[in-house]
Amino acid sequence: MKAVIQRVKNSNVVIEGEEYSNISAGFLILLGVEQGDTKGDADKLVKKIPVLRVFEDENGKMNLSCLDIDGEILVVSQFTLCADCSHGRRPSFTNSAPPDIANELYEYFVEKLRKSGVKKVCTGKFGADMKVSLLNDGPVTIILDSKDLKSC
Repeated sequence: MKAVIQRVKNSNVVIEGEEYSNISAGFLILLGVEQGDTKGDADKLVKKIPVLRVFEDENGKMNLSCLDIDGEILVVSQFTLCADCSHGRRPSFTNSAPPDIANELYEYFVEKLRKSGVKKVCTGKFGADMKVSLLNDGPVTIILDSKDLKSC
């Protein structure tokens, strides 16, 4: 499972011209579910993300977590994170989990994140054509792959 985490001042999702969800300061997470991913992969990411110390403290040092600042999180599913670009010019998405499994793990990830103590957790709509806006703060962007994380 791959997560691109962007520290934001705000972010929102628009679907068919209507705002679907929005957050203020916190994280926009783009989440890709790969073949073979399990709830254990989601658990690893949920244990890591809310406590990542990438928000500035009173001394301007990245020393505070999303939990510390009462930050909010917007999670958007993005199968294109699983693209294989090693051959040719057209990405292959065969590494992506099938939609039913990907959606199940996406929903599981979101539910676990909501139980982690984060003030507000919003989502996009799985499988929808979404317009995602953000005001990146820093910019600070972190890429996590559950396969690279040690068990928590």
